[in-house]
Amino acid sequence: MGKVRVAAFGVSIDGYGAGLDQSLKHPLGKRGEELHSWFYPTRTFRSMVGEDGGTDDRFARASAEGFGAFILGRNMFGPIRGEWPDDAWKGWWGDNPPYHAPTFILTHHARAPIVMEGGTTFHFVTDGIEAALAQAKAAAGDLDVKIGGGVSTIRQYLLAGAIDELHLAMSPVVLGRGESLFASIDLPGLGYRVTEAVPTELATHLVLTR
Repeated sequence: MGKVRVAAFGVSIDGYGAGLDQSLKHPLGKRGEELHSWFYPTRTFRSMVGEDGGTDDRFARASAEGFGAFILGRNMFGPIRGEWPDDAWKGWWGDNPPYHAPTFILTHHARAPIVMEGGTTFHFVTDGIEAALAQAKAAAGDLDVKIGGGVSTIRQYLLAGAIDELHLAMSPVVLGRGESLFASIDLPGLGYRVTEAVPTELATHLVLTR
């Protein structure tokens, strides 16, 4: 059985994993895109958006390889809140999302699965994080499950002791406000320690394992 991992999750120096006021205009919250400046020039990211070229970054590659299923919070799927008004919204990514595997969306509001191009199917899970993880593990088989975010989703799985490894990309950015990733979470108490730290020009890559 594979691991449950967080990979290439951007955080600011002051510990925020997203900016304030997520919206259609600001999917990552205001200034949230600054947390991922290291990722945009990489070959991995550019291939996700249909572009050629880019730099070869092993952390970027690892963030997209070896996963058989994904789990996302509803905010990561889109800006709509409450009941689904219709079936028009199918995610931020267009017809061919970058997941290419079963992707489980945490929500309080039921919706039929959405089959997309490229192997991605969005499944909407209304009965909690444990149910979503069980479904994702079954779908992934021997591959890993990626907890893709956002902040609230990662925090829930951390507190449940479900995440085996976290790769955080700490950008040289101070947001001041936003969604705090680790506020009031005792990482050593949960069994996590830093097993790798790699500074680069655009981010310091930190790997925590449990």
